[in-house]
Amino acid sequence: MSLSYQRLGINIDHVATVRNARGGQHPDPVAAALLAEKAGADGITAHLREDRRHIQDDDARRLMAALKTPLNLEMAAIGEMVDIAIGLKPHACCLVPEKRSERTTEGGLDVAGDLARISSVSARLKAAGIRVSLFIEPDPKQVDAAGKAGAPVIELHTGTYAEAGGGEGPELERLRAAAKLAGELGLECHAGHGLTYANVKPVAAIPNIAELNIGHFLMGEALFVGLEASIKEMRRLMDEARG
Repeated sequence: MSLSYQRLGINIDHVATVRNARGGQHPDPVAAALLAEKAGADGITAHLREDRRHIQDDDARRLMAALKTPLNLEMAAIGEMVDIAIGLKPHACCLVPEKRSERTTEGGLDVAGDLARISSVSARLKAAGIRVSLFIEPDPKQVDAAGKAGAPVIELHTGTYAEAGGGEGPELERLRAAAKLAGELGLECHAGHGLTYANVKPVAAIPNIAELNIGHFLMGEALFVGLEASIKEMRRLMDEARG
């Protein structure tokens, strides 16, 4: 059975990581985002962290001005970031947990345990015309809570699946079940974190997942083959899985 087209969002955070390691203006994450669009990206993701370890405020402003595809702004569910997002008005905001000590996002939001606050943040963003996504574990309790929080979109954390080696197994089943439940609740389902050429196809083949967001792996591959080639290969694998 042929599946519907699955969008590919490209996270350009780690172009900024390389730039910030030395300072200055190069490499420019906005230039990388424009190249990703040319290569077939359906959207661009950028995480404006509280500590500004990679994407900077000016990067976010320049992305909004330069992009033709939607910008998905990842951010912590705190007042400072909500104010910035309302000022920028990106297409979407994905609320993620954030700890200063972590190297990268280590898991999903505990929406079930923080429902009132997440609901309040979601309502502010929605009132500003911004589509809200919640980055959560593939846990039925969290999927259900995301629906109660009023967010129209969830993004399933695929990091545990990736760490388990990918492919068939309990973690893939968790993703399938969570995506199915999201569909039953009327939520659009995305997925991302730790996806590579080797493990993407089983996730891409899940019918209810409308979009994958991938960054770190593709930026690493780009060192060897170029960004355009790395994105096109991921696009090919996703299309193959959907077909």
